[in-house]
Amino acid sequence: MTSASLMGRPGGFTTSATSKLSIGERARRIVDYRRILWLLVRRDLKVRYAGSALGYLWSVLDPLLMSIVYWFVFTEIFNRKIGFPPYILFLVLGQMMWAWFNGGVSGAVRALRAESQMVRQSNVPREIWVLRVVFSKGMEFIFSLPVVGIFALAYMKAPTWQSVFYLPLSMIMCFFLVFGFGLVLAPLTVLIRDVERIVPIFLRVMFYGSPVLYSVKDVPAHLHFFLSINPTTGMLVLVRGCFFPQEMSGVVQQTNGHRGLVYHKVLENGHLVKKPTLVHVDHWNFVWHSAIGIVIIFVLGVFVFARLERPVLKEI
Repeated sequence: MTSASLMGRPGGFTTSATSKLSIGERARRIVDYRRILWLLVRRDLKVRYAGSALGYLWSVLDPLLMSIVYWFVFTEIFNRKIGFPPYILFLVLGQMMWAWFNGGVSGAVRALRAESQMVRQSNVPREIWVLRVVFSKGMEFIFSLPVVGIFALAYMKAPTWQSVFYLPLSMIMCFFLVFGFGLVLAPLTVLIRDVERIVPIFLRVMFYGSPVLYSVKDVPAHLHFFLSINPTTGMLVLVRGCFFPQEMSGVVQQTNGHRGLVYHKVLENGHLVKKPTLVHVDHWNFVWHSAIGIVIIFVLGVFVFARLERPVLKEI
């Protein structure tokens, strides 16, 4: 794909005029340039795997290896009872979804600067350069689903029928969350270079503050507020719900958040027997809260990108 093919699209070369377009007009321009978007996504994937012996497996190798490391640490060394068995499948689901979010946000930060010449000289909607990163990372997530299937077969863990709804919904939430963050961060990175250094730190902190390594049921009730305002919580809960329905709602053993699992004693045949204390949980509230947060971030991103487009074009 050449620069001529990008600048040869109908609609004319536009610079500052695009900043005056309405939100609806911007959306229509993106739809009009959907073929260019698809070509850019294909180019990204081909370049990334060109000359590689493992090909697309590189996209799942990092989250897969990290899942194995965390599984070993939390089950063999610390022997922590977190998540749901099989814990490795629980980890892989969270790690694959997080890889899309983390890679998408990290790539979107550099989306405009990395293609500064094309952004400045082509008539392609500038949002396309952010979207191509979101879609390419989303394709890598789809490519990783067979790996999830392999672990599910190995442990004879069948998906729930709700997967038909949970998986697409989690992907939609991740898509708009990454797109929203990208629309905010891509122009800010051009104008404020420190943003590119801040984002990796932010993502690292957010990783441990999100239910990637643990389940929301492992978090003490007094900390649920922080999970509720975390926009990644909902999509992680949903993708786990594909194989672990109790992650969404059901009966689980109560935890106190500090000393582990809670037990109670009952009298059986004249003897006191320690049994786990079971409680019913419903975690759909995390999904709704995350959905609201994602909508806010996406709407904010749309307006920030439109507002900063002209200063960005002058800077790059």
